[in-house]
Parts: sequence; structure tokens; C-alpha cells
Amino acid sequence: MDNLSFHITDITANSIRAGATEIGLLISDSKDAIEICVKDNGCGMDAETLARVTNPFYTTRTTRKVGLGLPFLIQNAEQTGGSVSIISELGKGTTVTARFISTNIDCPPWGDLPATVAMLITGNPDVNICFSYQSGKEFFDLSTNDIKEALDGMPVSHPKVMLFIKDMIRENIGGN
Repeated sequence: MDNLSFHITDITANSIRAGATEIGLLISDSKDAIEICVKDNGCGMDAETLARVTNPFYTTRTTRKVGLGLPFLIQNAEQTGGSVSIISELGKGTTVTARFISTNIDCPPWGDLPATVAMLITGNPDVNICFSYQSGKEFFDLSTNDIKEALDGMPVSHPKVMLFIKDMIRENIGGN
């Protein structure tokens, strides 16, 4: 995965497959580091699964025999001098936190973060995705539920809504 937005999509997709109805996507972008935290209320993992989940040849999916998302995330974070932590409790959910040292030459670029978040929200209307972005003293947040309330019945999956969300995020967090 060659950008941070791909990692965000992958980890969030894991949360959705785990049955999450609430997903927090928290991003902190400081001068020296980027921290991405995806926290869900999905099915969570037991200790045995949690111990194996970073092995690229382990997956709970039946459609393929490998699970490369978390190993790639760990590799990319560690290449920058960063780290990844995974905390999970069966029946309660999972939190994946990745820290990238943004001043390191190996830090992947953002990709299109506004389009990624807009796609996650509009593509999963039954999941309340709570997006928070902090850079220095600037802070921006929005959630699927807030958007639904503002739309007053218009479906969040409408293409014009996706463009609106993408533009709103881009205006509030810059070009990331």
C-alpha cells in the first residue's frame, strides 16, 4: 500500500466486516508525526486471534488465504521509525493505532484523504463513521449521523452528498 489513505480504507473495511456500527477515525497530523487511530465496536478478537492477526498468512476471511493489510501497515509505520498497536476485546471491538514519523523519507504520502473519508461515509450509510482530524491547534470533525441529520431525509449515499462531504473535508483540513 503506497499511501496512508489506502491503509485507512483497509483498516476501516476490517471494522465493517467485523460488524461495527460505530467507527472512530481519529487522525493527528503534527510537525513530526502522523497518528491514525481506527476504533470500532465490532465483534473484537480473542487473545489467540489477536496474537496471529499480524501474520500475513493468517486471515479470518474465507475468500482468500492471506491477510496483508495489517502486516503492510506495520511495515510502513516501522520503516519510518513509527509503530502500530492493536487492542481488542472479544465482543467489544478493536482499536488499531498507527504512528508514522512524517519527517522520515519513507513516510507514505496521504493519498486523497478527503475522498477516502467521503467514500467510507457514503459507501457505508448504516455505520456511524466519526472522523476527527487535528493538525496543530486546528481541529475538524464530522460523523455520518451529523450528516444524515443535516440532509433531512436525503440518502447519505447520494453521489452529490459524496462530493459535498469530500469538498467540506478538503476545505477544513487542507490538501491532504
